[in-house]
Amino acid sequence: MNRIDNSQRTAAKIAGVSGLLAVVIVVFGNYALLGPLVVPGNAVETARNIVAHQTQLRVALICFLTYGVSVVVLLSALYVILRPVDRLLALIGALFRFVFALLWLLSTLNLLGTLRLLGNTGYLQVLGAEQLQALARVTLAANFDDYYVGLPFFGLAATVCAYLWLRSGYIPKTLAAFGLVASAWCVFCAFVFLIFPHFNEVVNDYWFDSPLAIFELVVSFWILFKGLKKGDDSEVDYVNAGSTKSVSLQLPVFL
Repeated sequence: MNRIDNSQRTAAKIAGVSGLLAVVIVVFGNYALLGPLVVPGNAVETARNIVAHQTQLRVALICFLTYGVSVVVLLSALYVILRPVDRLLALIGALFRFVFALLWLLSTLNLLGTLRLLGNTGYLQVLGAEQLQALARVTLAANFDDYYVGLPFFGLAATVCAYLWLRSGYIPKTLAAFGLVASAWCVFCAFVFLIFPHFNEVVNDYWFDSPLAIFELVVSFWILFKGLKKGDDSEVDYVNAGSTKSVSLQLPVFL
């Protein structure tokens, strides 16, 4: 097993902080700021809420933007930690998570588009108020599509990382195994939901990603406060010791 170097220890702290920060930001932005403005099935009331609380929506926008940045920081740190285990898989996991981050940036653009449709832009006045409100609601609803298109990428990234966590021994293997199951479940649910949009009537959509979110949260806490566990270096030490001994015995010959 690869030894843990200082860059990995530093990356673990960064991953822990960014992982926890990302959860706080996205929960606050989605449920405390954006959620209260949306009236299900009523585009008119939703539009009125947004117009009356534009600053609140803009803060939610900043939360989503910051969340995307946090995910990029997290994937970079995870790559540094897991690269010694398998460089190619660590890179694939990072790229999957990067796609997920990009789709959150699309959500930010959707919020800006919603504000534009409900603003006083002159060229939009050719459309009626109700039409603009309906278009704004459609634009806002695109956040839902962005998330569930990004969810398979998030699940695949987590699956790769959980596998590498399991191989590395950097975190408890039981925790890594739970992450492998939770992330595979997330990928399965995401793809099934995209094919069968009423799948959430069979399995509540909160159960698609909640186990995975719990895993990522626990891992963030673990690597931030516990650090990375050392793998079994006995084999490496034995090989290195043998190599050193061999060299020391041969040196007099060359001298």
